[in-house]
Amino acid sequence: MGPRLPGRPTSHITPLLSAERREQRAEFLKLGGPETEKHVVVLDLLPTLCISRSVKRTGHEGNLQGGRAAAVVNHMVPKKELPKLSEGFDRIMFCYNEKDVKEAINLYGSLTLDDSLPSGCFGQKSSNSTVQVGIMKFFKKGDASGNAKSVAKDSGNQGAKTGSHTACDALQKMREGGELDMTSTSGSTASGSIPTLAFPSISTADFQFDLEKASNIIVEKVEEYIGRIGKGKLVLVDLSRGSKILSLVETKAAKKNIDSNKFSTFVGDITRLRSQGGLHCNVIANTTNWRLKPGGGGVNSAIFKAAGPELEVATKERAETLAPGKCVAVPLPSSSPLIAEGVTHVIHVLGPNMNPMRPDCLKDNYSEGCKILREAYSSLFEAFVSIVESNNKDQNGKRAADYIPESNKKSKGSTWGTWAQALHKIAMHPDNHKDVVLEVSDNVVVIKDSYPKAQQHLLVIARLPGLDSIADVRTEHIPLLKEMHAVGLKWAEKFILEDKSQSFRLGYHSIPSMRQLHLHMISQDFDSSHLKNKKHWLSFNSPFFLDSLDVIEGLEKGGKLSLANETCFAGPLRCHRCQSVNPNIPKLKNHIRSCKEPFTCLLEAGCLISSEGKYR
Repeated sequence: MGPRLPGRPTSHITPLLSAERREQRAEFLKLGGPETEKHVVVLDLLPTLCISRSVKRTGHEGNLQGGRAAAVVNHMVPKKELPKLSEGFDRIMFCYNEKDVKEAINLYGSLTLDDSLPSGCFGQKSSNSTVQVGIMKFFKKGDASGNAKSVAKDSGNQGAKTGSHTACDALQKMREGGELDMTSTSGSTASGSIPTLAFPSISTADFQFDLEKASNIIVEKVEEYIGRIGKGKLVLVDLSRGSKILSLVETKAAKKNIDSNKFSTFVGDITRLRSQGGLHCNVIANTTNWRLKPGGGGVNSAIFKAAGPELEVATKERAETLAPGKCVAVPLPSSSPLIAEGVTHVIHVLGPNMNPMRPDCLKDNYSEGCKILREAYSSLFEAFVSIVESNNKDQNGKRAADYIPESNKKSKGSTWGTWAQALHKIAMHPDNHKDVVLEVSDNVVVIKDSYPKAQQHLLVIARLPGLDSIADVRTEHIPLLKEMHAVGLKWAEKFILEDKSQSFRLGYHSIPSMRQLHLHMISQDFDSSHLKNKKHWLSFNSPFFLDSLDVIEGLEKGGKLSLANETCFAGPLRCHRCQSVNPNIPKLKNHIRSCKEPFTCLLEAGCLISSEGKYR
């Protein structure tokens, strides 16, 4: 029992080893007072697994090992009574396999003294489940060849069944010295270990998009992305049985011969796919509104309600509004109730509106509507691909090469300090910052850097929500990057007309210090009192600084970027003209003021914008 916090009930995680019956659990419940929260984590594992482990153990203090242990398990299983909230528990969490157990450990292990969990029953497959049938009964039903002839029906809990987990298979595997797989016969572990996106049909409900056209686009985009999600799966979900959109998509997907193991449809509540339907989906999509707020009914209301206020807070840390055709992926905080469903991310997506009673109605303009809907599904699936790829680690436990190592990457959301949110606020609400904005359009806003590292240092900031840094860009963002480049180039050329001695570069920092994707347009004099240390210099004069055109070309050729990390800051202080090494920043700045050598390296690379040099 933990220490009591002022104004808050104490919490107690009740151990239920050897407490499979109600009267046994009652003794544990007496340990806490009326203000104590009582949680129970139920390990409702396969009897075959329990026997496999107990038979193989040695040195047990009660000598419960070998055949005796198997007999005890067989005796206990039929008497098991699953705990209920009515017994006095505040929260019950069911675990049926190793993945469930790990999720429970991670959930409770992440809690602090200030955290709390929602009350209720989480993860149970069926509230009317019968107990798992004893193993020894199956042993007696095996024929001479060792194959089980019959098995009892399991009505929800994962009892023994025909297939890989029959009792005779279990006995044979134990004789061979092996251990049984913990995977349930319903496949919950198999599906749970595979990245899976559950998504509703975008715009076909409240926004009244034509079902025939929508189904064509769904199948088209699924076919396009199915090869990019690795071992991942896509599941189209609808709450209604006999759903027309599910029927249309199923038929068209079958005609396209789309692999049913990679894409399927499912009838159920998208917020309770695991607890009510046994479907493990770590990512769910939410068809949201432009304000990214709860309400409005349908899927949006249901997901915000199921995820708790934590989702709204986490969403607002990443984006404040959303444009049609766009999406924003939000990692769920550990305190969100949806974590118990195995959900790690919610991807908000906004589709086209054909409903005249809703904002931004396209008034039957299906040419534009289909374009936006295609963009919405592309954005959604791209976000899922990014989640899948970011979870794939190499043997050294590092991210794939096109991702920033987690220790170096500026995390999204709450880890951005208040000062680091300034650019994001300007991009989202430029009208509130007219005193600093030099130029604004639908997609970009231009300001002066508040701490310029040269005489001319501007920032071209993307206004698209969800783009915190260069690490977030994908091929779909190429048009935006080209627009940012064009705006930066325009300003550089303007300054050159005013002073032909000036030269400029356009580029991005691999790991920015400020939230919201922004392009640096910086003059190469580096004559500024704000350039004070080695990091300031090398952030613009090492591989850490990514040339704008290199970024665009890299995405066009391979769709991935190779990002540098802060090890670049260990390099020498070289003059960007003559490449001579200087011992410190003051001497480097003095040298730069007098150095008249040409920018040979930058000119050869085509990275310099000047009145004389040839720019790509």
